[in-house]
Amino acid sequence: MFPLDGDSRSLYIIGGQGGPGGQAHLQGGAGGVGQGPIVHITTPQLIAPNLQATLATEQALQRRNIQTSQIASHCPPASRIFCGRQDILGKMHHFFSDTGSQHIYVLHGLGGGGKTQIALKFINKTSSRTIATIETGLKNIAVLKEFGDLPEAGLLWLTSKVEEWLLLFDNADDPNINLNNFIPQCNHGNIIITSRNPGMCVYAGSSSLVSDMEEEDAVALLLKSALQKATVRTEQIAAEIVKVLHYLPLAIVQAGAFILKSRDLDSYLALYMKNQARLLSEKPAQSYDHYAWTVYTTWQMSFDRLTPPAAMFLQHCSFLHYNGISEKIFSYASKYQFPSNGPSEEELRAPLEFLSCFLGPTGEWDSLQFLDATNEIQSYSLISFDAEKKLFFIHPLVHAWSQATVQSPKRYVSIMGSILGMAVSERTQWDMQLASLLLCPHIELAVQRDAEVALVFRNKYVMTFWEGGRYDQAAKLQEEVLEDQKQLLGDSHPDTLFSMGNLAISYSGLGEHQRAKELQVVVLEKQKQLLGGDHPDTLRTMSNLGNIYLNLGEYEKAKELTGVVLEKQKQVLGENHPESLRIMGNLVSSYLNLREYEKANKLMGVLLEKHKQVLGENHPHTLHAMSNLGNLYLDLGEYEKAKELIGVVLEKRKQVLGVNHPDTLYSMSRLASSYSNLREYEKAKELSGVVLEKQKQVLGDNHPETLYSMSNLASSYLNLGEYEKAKELMGVVLEKHKQVLDENHPHTLHSMSNLGKLYSNLGEYKKANEIIGVVLEKQKQVLGVNHPDTLYSMSNLASSYLKLGELEKAKELLNLLLPYLQIIM
Repeated sequence: MFPLDGDSRSLYIIGGQGGPGGQAHLQGGAGGVGQGPIVHITTPQLIAPNLQATLATEQALQRRNIQTSQIASHCPPASRIFCGRQDILGKMHHFFSDTGSQHIYVLHGLGGGGKTQIALKFINKTSSRTIATIETGLKNIAVLKEFGDLPEAGLLWLTSKVEEWLLLFDNADDPNINLNNFIPQCNHGNIIITSRNPGMCVYAGSSSLVSDMEEEDAVALLLKSALQKATVRTEQIAAEIVKVLHYLPLAIVQAGAFILKSRDLDSYLALYMKNQARLLSEKPAQSYDHYAWTVYTTWQMSFDRLTPPAAMFLQHCSFLHYNGISEKIFSYASKYQFPSNGPSEEELRAPLEFLSCFLGPTGEWDSLQFLDATNEIQSYSLISFDAEKKLFFIHPLVHAWSQATVQSPKRYVSIMGSILGMAVSERTQWDMQLASLLLCPHIELAVQRDAEVALVFRNKYVMTFWEGGRYDQAAKLQEEVLEDQKQLLGDSHPDTLFSMGNLAISYSGLGEHQRAKELQVVVLEKQKQLLGGDHPDTLRTMSNLGNIYLNLGEYEKAKELTGVVLEKQKQVLGENHPESLRIMGNLVSSYLNLREYEKANKLMGVLLEKHKQVLGENHPHTLHAMSNLGNLYLDLGEYEKAKELIGVVLEKRKQVLGVNHPDTLYSMSRLASSYSNLREYEKAKELSGVVLEKQKQVLGDNHPETLYSMSNLASSYLNLGEYEKAKELMGVVLEKHKQVLDENHPHTLHSMSNLGKLYSNLGEYKKANEIIGVVLEKQKQVLGVNHPDTLYSMSNLASSYLKLGELEKAKELLNLLLPYLQIIM
């Protein structure tokens, strides 16, 4: 405690040691790690909770008063290498500048984040101070202020004295201590609390989460602590180092100390990648401060205080992805039903033992027990919780450290891999959000680490990847699973064929439609022989084959096959079954591509209402139906309606599937098309560029949807008069379409048509005429004479003849177009 009016006799109270802080660019000054006489506050170090407990004897009290006076010393300044945190310091200065009431500010966060140093940096602007434990500090206040010699007398002085003072409770980490017993109950004074326990925010008038540093400050801290001169080269190397250290101040200071000793900045990263645990556990002989702990030991001290269930939960969760840990994963897994084709209870004994820690007396999932464990871990900031998303997060370095605390990591990998398989098996049937946003990163980690799980769980992993839009990972894992199934069950077993069908779906998702078609045809023939033409698996394969025909531009085949499947599904499952509705959606897509708008519109209205009733307004299949309606509006020229509806679908898909899911990107590309049709060319260009970059990362450069966005961007260039850019990009799109889809695919022909339009705009009418003529002949063969795309090309060719002065040819084409004007207008 120190008085803001400059009374040098007052005390500064600190309960322990803190981590390194960050650079204050505007305030200046150095920083790092402070110290105190204790490591952490524990209940025995504090006076009785009600501050009215009787002390042992008067004699003992007198001895303690003598000891109190002997431990007084000057408060340490913030470390010389203090870096960053100007945002928090500014917030604190603003908070404490107000007058008229008691101010309590809480700095909370993970050990090693620099909470103490921020507090010291703030305090060091004022008068001299003294260090003490809470109990002896309060007694010192009473003695120095001649107000008695008991701790409660010190509190009474703080409460009754009408002047400004500042009290610091440093490292108030123990969640079992009621700090309210030590807070002066008055309306004046200032208090700073540093703690790993976010629960301390209950006292705060304001607070700051002290987390990772900004990159610029982290680089400065590393170079300062390593005594390295800041140059372009050293800053680049330092930036790579602090990135893998996840910008944690204490880890950066330790790295700097090691580099200072070795004098080799360049080789540290390679050493760290191979020796992470060792480098984060070793305390260097020389340091800038008296901080007693390394990164790993500071967390180990907190871990040692956890109860067995909490410690076990943290260790197991470190074998999931560090982000997006949901209670749903465990609650769904606890409901696993043990189907005949899955592992037995004995085979899942270890996962079941883990889950049993969170089950109630009746064997049902007990959220309260789960929260008891997670709240305990949160109280030491070893795990964080996002209240809005209902997800837990483990700092990546804590995540790695926690893995190092177990003796059999492979066993933990398998346990968590099985729990994920159990969760996927028992999740709510249409909980797509759990799959696409939450489970995929965890399953990806389990696959990377070769988790030993049942074959049925690996198949569930495949489906989860597919639902999450991770088609590449789905295909790769399905190929591995399929080989194991062939050896175990044979080539013609229904489960093997089902996996082959899933593999074909993944190929189609990757844009490899011809490969998907070949595999799906084989599966269909075998299923017809083994299961019969009306078996659900057979009908599913027929439906998927129809979808592949659609992607290949074989719209008539797609329509015919999908129609047949739909009638059978209605008989077998009923017309309101989700699978029947999905196939209806495929049929609508066929109608749209064939420009049979009346049929599409009629079926679409029925379908959308059924989807909403059966699956809900936000289900991915419902959103697919809404997306189709948006496409219909585009084709019919109702661009405002299209923009509005596609915008709604886009927002919903972002929430349900995530911003990078292929379906979300599809909606973004269609929204760009809406902008273009509304002549909002700059908006269309900007959005097409964003979508294109995302699709390159998610789907690859040559995926049909990526090429669609490339084509959109090229059209934007064309509409904005940026002809050279348009020409270059259109040439690339056309060549890729030929390679990926075939020379006669409708999308390839569309690309050729766009190129013809560009040449016409450039005044190269002869070239335009040649290209449009080729397109027209191919469209007649592929799409038919009456298809709107064919008629549109005929119109373009007539326009080209007019510009070339070939009036008779133009007149001939226009006469052919007259009966279809309503279709193409």
